[in-house]
Order: sequence, then structure tokens, then C-alpha cells
Amino acid sequence: MQINRMAQLRPVAFFMLVALLNNCSNGQGTRTNLSALEFEAKIKQFPTAPILDVRTPGEFSKGHLRNAVNVDWNVSNFVSQIAKLDKSKPVFVYCLSGVRSSEASSQMRSNGFREVYELNGGLLKWRSADLPETSSTKVRSMGMTLQDFNNLIVGDKVVLIDFYADWCAPCKKMEPYLQEISKEMTNEVLVIRINTDDNPGLCKELKIDALPFLQVYKSKTLAWTNTGYIEKADVIKQLQKVY
Repeated sequence: MQINRMAQLRPVAFFMLVALLNNCSNGQGTRTNLSALEFEAKIKQFPTAPILDVRTPGEFSKGHLRNAVNVDWNVSNFVSQIAKLDKSKPVFVYCLSGVRSSEASSQMRSNGFREVYELNGGLLKWRSADLPETSSTKVRSMGMTLQDFNNLIVGDKVVLIDFYADWCAPCKKMEPYLQEISKEMTNEVLVIRINTDDNPGLCKELKIDALPFLQVYKSKTLAWTNTGYIEKADVIKQLQKVY
């Protein structure tokens, strides 16, 4: 009886295996959210596949991956732009931090794209891994230098640095209370906001690979950091520990 039972199960197991193999061949079983090094290696594996930079044209012009094409995720014609691509072939997608590329990739998959690879953490992680970029202009401005930054954190006050981007939703949510802290604690704290899109070189040197990102300095010494959204009361609590 047991032998007959096993014989009955074999065809089922066979068809399950066939289904699994078909899924893998269709890209369904392939991991698509890749680290910077994995993303680079996968691009080399598919050298003719399109690379979509879904940031704004202004961001794109300041630095992007070689052979990348700018298709702004936030414009109304995004779907019509991606409709020009072959949905059956691999496509690479990235932004600065990975938020917009994740949304764009989801949109593409829902529109029938079978193999969409995302750069996990975006260009911030790519730069942190010291991987190459190019730019749309002959001279690319890297913004503030490390020496410029070091000059900002001297003095008697506690210095609160806010690394942000205009497109970053948590950054926008924190901006009003950071302005309040600047006014309410003006005698003790100096608040400085640094746009990461305008200062890619500095962010690379400081290894900033996620937003929002806060730093607190006292007498040029780093006293506290925070990655991601944080409430005003928690920031004040940390500042009060330092001054």
C-alpha cells in the first residue's frame, strides 16, 4: 500500500518541480533587490539591459551610473516612458536612497515587466561602496568639501547637522521642528542642514548612505547620530545630554 501511495505522489512532485523551474525561468524566483556590488555584477551580466535612473533631471545631471537613462518617477508620463521598453528582458532601476526606485519597480512589475532589478539603498549605497559614476556635464560639482564641513563644527555651541533631500518625506516632516530647535535653543545649539543631492562628495567621505541622517558635534567631536525619522523631543533629549 505504501509503495502504491509513493507511486501516486511521484507525478505530483514532478509537476511541482516543473512549475518551480518555470517560475525561476520567468524571473519569479530571482532575488531582485540587490546590494551595490550585486547590482554592479548583475549589470555586467546583462550589459545591454536598460538602466533607469528615476530621480529628477537635476539630480541626474549631478551624477549617475554609466549608460543610465533618466526617467523621472514623479512625472505623469512615467508609464508611457517605460512602455517603450521590452517587458520580457531585464531592467535595472535606481534612485538616491531606494524609495523611489522601489515604487517605480512595483509599478513596472504591475505593468508586466518580468525581471526588474533594484539598487538597494540607491546611489547612497553605491557611493559608499566607492563604485564609479559619470555626469551629464564635463565638470561635476561635488559641493562642500570635508574641510568646509570641519570648519562648520568648530566653536562653543553644540552643532546639529541635518543631512536631507528635497524629495525625502521624513526629511520634510522633520524640517519644521528643526527650525524650531534652531530658534528655541539658539544660545546653545547651531542647526545646519546639508542637502545630500548638492553634496555627493561630502556624503561619500562621511559614509552617509541613508536619509534622514542627524549628527551632533561638541568641540568637533561626534557625540550622537541618528538614521531615519525621529521625534523632536528625542532630538532635544540628546542635545541636552551634550551641552
